[in-house]
Amino acid sequence: MKQTRAEIVAVGTELLLGQISNTNAQWMSTKLADVGMDVFYHSVVGDNLERVYEQFRLSSSRSDVILVTGGLGPTEDDLTREAFQKLAGYKMVEHQPSMQKIEAFYKERNAVMTENNRKQARVFEGAVVIENNVGMAPGMIVSHQGKTWIFMPGVPREMKQMMNDSVLPHLQNLTGEQHVIESTMLKFSGIGESTLEDTLSELIQTQSNPTIAPLAQEDGVAIRLTAKAATRDEARSLLIGTKKQILDKAGDHYFGSDEETLEQLVVKLLKEKGKTIAAAESLTGGLFTERLISVPGASDVCRGGVVCYDISVKEDLLKVPGDILKENGTVSEECASSMAENISGVLGSDLGISFTGVAGPDQVEGHPAGTVYIAIYSGSDRITSEKFFFQGNRQLIRKRTVIKGLELLYKYLKK
Repeated sequence: MKQTRAEIVAVGTELLLGQISNTNAQWMSTKLADVGMDVFYHSVVGDNLERVYEQFRLSSSRSDVILVTGGLGPTEDDLTREAFQKLAGYKMVEHQPSMQKIEAFYKERNAVMTENNRKQARVFEGAVVIENNVGMAPGMIVSHQGKTWIFMPGVPREMKQMMNDSVLPHLQNLTGEQHVIESTMLKFSGIGESTLEDTLSELIQTQSNPTIAPLAQEDGVAIRLTAKAATRDEARSLLIGTKKQILDKAGDHYFGSDEETLEQLVVKLLKEKGKTIAAAESLTGGLFTERLISVPGASDVCRGGVVCYDISVKEDLLKVPGDILKENGTVSEECASSMAENISGVLGSDLGISFTGVAGPDQVEGHPAGTVYIAIYSGSDRITSEKFFFQGNRQLIRKRTVIKGLELLYKYLKK
């Protein structure tokens, strides 16, 4: 299969300033994969003629198809056409159908059209003009030195209309073969990126189609599988085969695919087993409960939670024995176990989970920041975690504690 290298260039200083996110590139990449086109680069450049020109020179040197969004408006800082004209030397002309549409827009609203709006109707001579059905500036498809350039407005609804109506059908023909790209994300917890990569090293080294790419994520580690084939069914078949090979080696740490989350799976398993849960949260301060109840239907399984940050709440509300608090402290296995058991009784749940530890930055009871205990209680069956230690700032330690709690709960419920 012929590989066509595509690049997406976004023009706009507002993107570099962080005033808006470059969501266009993400959406476009997904659509380009559907027509079997490999996106090699995402680029962003500000509203400066020389910098846009230099970006276009670079893009032309390394990509076969360059899709440009933004810089087609009426103002002085809309410089996409001028930068490409400097690169290619093509003459610009006024596209009469677009100009008539712009004039009609102002006439219908009894508004005066300023002269700079004529700029929006300018296109390169010989270009394939893409009609803008939801805005004013047309798009263009232009060939230069064997490369295909596609210019579209940066307004998402205008870009998407042009992509769906004109650009994607054009690119489907351009690839020369009918093929698609399918991807899936396999998610793992309780294993580091380097360990997972080492476990799968033989598969990774011999990869071809599908490709295998380990990725670190907030909730653990993921493997992105990407397959290219003549049809969607063939691509999915390739993904299924490679997924089986991966799970044969690292299946103990696998918990889901694509959009699945640990909290979704925990809620699902609690429902399947007819169990309810309640949480006693010290250092996590309600983060675990908030995450669990973000799942639709969590009210069927989550009884609630108690934020027991102060020692008096642990003792008075959760009835953690005073001798445990005195002899072992709040940051201890004994305290975590008592919290998990007692929250189950206080809120009338089948299971109880507890979190206690030190989020930092200071030490507590002689324990450094990052020291964490998690316990799960179910009737007479009590599971207490080993002593975990998480690195990072205060907020990151709290997030990692919640993720570990979900991971432990998921593994416990799977038994």
